[in-house]
Amino acid sequence: MSKDLKLKPIAIGSLPYKEAEKAIDIVRKDFSEIPFFPQLANISRYEDMMIQVLEGFPGIHIMENQEDLSVNPEDDNFYTALEEFFTDYEEIMADTNSKLLDKYGISDVCSSTLPLLLDIIKETKPEYAKGQIVGPFTLAAALADNNGTPLVFDETLRDIVVKLLSLKALWIIKQMKKTNSEITPIIFMDEPSISQLGTSAYLTIKNEDVRLMLKEISDIIKQNGGLSAIHCCGKCEWTIPVEAGINILNLDAYSFSEHFSIYAKDIKKFLNNGGKIVWGLVPTLDSNVLSTISADDLVKKFENSVTYLTNKGIDEKLITDNSLVTSSCGAGSLTDELAQRAMDLIKELSDILRERF
Repeated sequence: MSKDLKLKPIAIGSLPYKEAEKAIDIVRKDFSEIPFFPQLANISRYEDMMIQVLEGFPGIHIMENQEDLSVNPEDDNFYTALEEFFTDYEEIMADTNSKLLDKYGISDVCSSTLPLLLDIIKETKPEYAKGQIVGPFTLAAALADNNGTPLVFDETLRDIVVKLLSLKALWIIKQMKKTNSEITPIIFMDEPSISQLGTSAYLTIKNEDVRLMLKEISDIIKQNGGLSAIHCCGKCEWTIPVEAGINILNLDAYSFSEHFSIYAKDIKKFLNNGGKIVWGLVPTLDSNVLSTISADDLVKKFENSVTYLTNKGIDEKLITDNSLVTSSCGAGSLTDELAQRAMDLIKELSDILRERF
C-alpha cells in the first residue's frame, strides 16, 4: 500500500444537507485528495446507509415510507428470487465485467451524490477515492425475517447479506475505475453494531462468523484493485477485522483510543504488514464539544492516541506514517453549520499533522 496516504483527511459517509451539490462542494473543498460520495438521508430515506444497499436483495422491495423491510423465507416467491440471485452472483464472480453487475448497483435514487463523485474523479484524477457500504454484521443484525428474527442467526440469509454487499462493493469499484482506471478505490464497511458482539443479544454469534463475513467482502474488494476498510464508532474486538485481512481500521479515537491500544500486539503486526489506521478525532457525536473544540485540541488528542500505542512498544514513526484522520462518526445528525465545521476541522487537523510529522 502506498505511503502517500500519510495523515491525509478522509470522511465518514453521512452529511445532513438537503442538496447534493452543497455536499459535493464540501468534498471538493476538504477532501480533494480522497473524494467520497456522501449519504444524504435528509434528501431521501433511500440514502440511509442500510436502505442504500438493499436494491437487489431477494424478497425485499423498498418503497417510500415503508416501515417493514423483513424477509419471508416461507414465501414461494422468495425461493425463486433467491435462486436467481445466487445464479447471478456466480456468473458475476466468474466474470466481474459482466453487465449483470449493474442489476446490483446503487441507483441514482439511492445516491444523489455518487454520479457527482464520478464527475470529480474524471476531472481531477485523484489517486484514491472513498466509497462505503454498511457492514455485513450490522445489516444482518438489523434486517429480520417474517418472525422478527435477525438474519444474522440464519446461515443462508446471512450469506445473502454478505454476497449482496460484495456485489455492491464490486460495483462501486468498477464505477470508479471506469472513470479513471488508475484510481485505487477505498471501500469502507460501516459496522457500528459490531461493538455489540458478545452481548446477550448475540451470544450465539461467534467472532469467527463475523471474521468470515468481513473477509469474504474484503477479499473481493482487494482482488478487484481496491482497499478494504472498516469503521466502528464503539468498542470493537479489533482482532476480528485484523484477522479478516482488512487494510484500514477506523475507530472513534476521540472516545476509544485507549481501548484500541488493548490490541497493541495485533495492531503492531497489522501496521508492519502495511495496514493503516484512520483516527476518528473530530467529535461529531457531541454537538456541544464540536462547537467549541479547536484544531490544537485535536492535535493533542492525536498525540495521546499515538502515545497509548508507543507505550506498548509500537514505534511512533510506524504509527504516524500509516495514519489518516477523520471524524469520530458520520455527520448526518448535525446541523448544516456544525457538519461544515466538522469537515473543515478534519482538513485543518490533517494539514497541521502533515506539517509536524
